[in-house]
Amino acid sequence: MMSRVRSALGIIFAALLLGSCGLADDKAPDYRYRLTVEVETPEGLKTGSSVIEVEQKLVRWGADPGTGLMISSKVRGEAVAVDLPGGQTLYALLRSENDVDWASRVYTLLSQPIPGETASAQAKRILELKDKQTLPRLWLANVLLDERSAYPVMVTFENEADPTSVKLVDPDDLAATFGEGVALKRITVELTNARVTETLEDRLGWIEDAWSHAALKDGPFYAKYPTVILGLKGHSQ
Repeated sequence: MMSRVRSALGIIFAALLLGSCGLADDKAPDYRYRLTVEVETPEGLKTGSSVIEVEQKLVRWGADPGTGLMISSKVRGEAVAVDLPGGQTLYALLRSENDVDWASRVYTLLSQPIPGETASAQAKRILELKDKQTLPRLWLANVLLDERSAYPVMVTFENEADPTSVKLVDPDDLAATFGEGVALKRITVELTNARVTETLEDRLGWIEDAWSHAALKDGPFYAKYPTVILGLKGHSQ
């Protein structure tokens, strides 16, 4: 329990550290990236990808006009679906096991924040990571956070017509869920100008209704595993 509390507090403090005094008209650029999941199978390599948009803005974290700025991010996009042998599908969500905002933080963590750097500079430096980046298995510990997963939560559905049939998948042991010879190869991200992916509703026709109920903490899916449905789709306002 204490570890979870420390993790939650650490995320908050990490966000605050990104803030520093800056001009009110500083800008934080929006960006898009392609999240790709590659899986080895007896039938060869299977891949799935999704283009995700991160909307950034700079906000003050105190009432005092001299208070520093921090980055506020929202995500628009959807989980990655990887079709596997036997009619099975692996879904990589927009959240990790310890961070509901994982999809909006991936590039912030990959760009390695510099102590004392302004939030505006940090937000812009993300755009310098133009090459494809392979995610590490873990984000290394720092003074605020313990070592933690850099991978998104992964799930599958025993029956895709039934959202309550969701099952968690161990990224380090896909074979336990999908059969012998199935293993995660790598997860990559790459900046792109492509359109945000909007195909998940074609697979999971219930997603919009279930997402609304989960966001309101209502309905049978919320009672079973709410963070899955909220991690399937990101809705920027």
